[in-house]
Amino acid sequence: MLHRRPLLAAAGLLPLPALAQGGRDGARARTLRFMPQAAPAVLDPILNPTTIATTHGFCVFDTLYGCDAQLRPRPQMAAGHAVSDDGLTWSIRLREGLRFHDGEAVTARDCIASLQRWMVRDGFGQVLARAVAEWQAPEDRVLVIRLHRPFPALLDALAKPAASPAFIMPARIAATPPDRPIGVEGMVGSGPWRFLPGEFVQGSRAAYARNPDYLPRDEPAEAAAGGKRVHFERLELLWIPDGGTAAAALQTGEIDWIEYPLPDLVPVLARDRNLRTQVYDPNGFLGFLRFNHLHPPFTDVAVRRAIRDVLVQADYMSAVALPEDWRECHAVFPCGLPGVKEFAPAPRGEAAMARARAALREAGYRGERIVLVNPTDFPAVTMQGRVTADLMRRLGVNIDLVESDWATTIARRANKAPPAQGGWNLHNTNFPAAAIANPAVSPIIRGHGEAAWFGWPTDAASEAAVQRWIAAPDAAAQAAAMAELQEAAWQSVPFAPTGLFRLRTAFRADLTGVLQGPNPFLWNLRRG
Repeated sequence: MLHRRPLLAAAGLLPLPALAQGGRDGARARTLRFMPQAAPAVLDPILNPTTIATTHGFCVFDTLYGCDAQLRPRPQMAAGHAVSDDGLTWSIRLREGLRFHDGEAVTARDCIASLQRWMVRDGFGQVLARAVAEWQAPEDRVLVIRLHRPFPALLDALAKPAASPAFIMPARIAATPPDRPIGVEGMVGSGPWRFLPGEFVQGSRAAYARNPDYLPRDEPAEAAAGGKRVHFERLELLWIPDGGTAAAALQTGEIDWIEYPLPDLVPVLARDRNLRTQVYDPNGFLGFLRFNHLHPPFTDVAVRRAIRDVLVQADYMSAVALPEDWRECHAVFPCGLPGVKEFAPAPRGEAAMARARAALREAGYRGERIVLVNPTDFPAVTMQGRVTADLMRRLGVNIDLVESDWATTIARRANKAPPAQGGWNLHNTNFPAAAIANPAVSPIIRGHGEAAWFGWPTDAASEAAVQRWIAAPDAAAQAAAMAELQEAAWQSVPFAPTGLFRLRTAFRADLTGVLQGPNPFLWNLRRG
């Protein structure tokens, strides 16, 4: 099949829009064509903390600080900062000459409005909000944050690299209520790419033009930090639902880069001398099964523990990654990162299956329909959801596998109603390790009830440990809080890990400067 698809592509039968006017070769030289891991749908990166929305967000918007490859915060829009001796006042000065795509200067007032909207939606932002006493803009380029208490992790919050970074937008757009999406006409930032709303086709494609007024930093680009230099005139995000068709389009040069191709096609692409593959993010992704804690039977911690302990991570990982690119990870943070504790897995087999069935019975489960929401167009998630559905059937669960496109899945995932009224019980997904590397940035570790990430777990012990970690005065106190949190979360089971895996990205051999990190970074790229 793979040999047949390039012929179809060469014949012009692939569902791709025509190249820009001016000749195929000239248009290709000026246009970067990228296929993301999911279809572009809800573009508001604050309301929608998915990787595709974050990818779009990094193109259009910028951040005050950005994380480098070691996840250290570096100044980005900020020229620098000063902190008072008591740690209660932070003054951040903006770089000179920053302008939004509409020509207006970026001011401290825009930053305040943007951060205030972000803090309502983001878990780390919510923690920061409780520490802030007052926002001030004494000058157009000076932002002052006065705190109730010291908050040493403030720059880590502003540099958050994934799952809803603290993007800066004009105050008039940031005034959009946090529970309402910013529309396509509001995609106005100060980032290296200008969004072209007239060319947006939801679920299919998005287009951007190089921002000629963007002022990159002098430092080399490194992950989300440094100089974001754009060397193409145009960027297109194109969604191709079929993985084989996407691989064929890459082979024929119809697209330049696939965020991550189907794992079983990676070896074929790697043998093509016109293509290159590399590890997408060396830190990897943590896959997990998320329970909805609002509705039975997963309101019962014994059921959640039993399901976690019966999962066979090899079944999940072999479905999404190459054999050399995954490992088991029985932990609540990505294995291999500093301070992460790995727990001994429970014995698997028929005894574990019997315990899980017994836990369901004791929780009062009597064959009610259990809804598992799962995307059809997100391979790294799709296959994990289908493994879960098979496991549930073997446990005797009346599982309803509701599959749809990614945009529909994430819309239903946000529904807190009972499953029979449009809600859900189970959902598989994954996060890049950088997005859940510690208690401050990880949304899935939080246990603050209906304000928590989708699934809405409540666990006072976990929440207390998160607060202690953030407020820790030294490394020893932080390590103690980290250990307490991991024990508490392992017992309360906000989610069940399915393994840690690395994905491969694939691109044309003449495309240079592809950066590694928790997101695809669409700058620093050249052809030839």
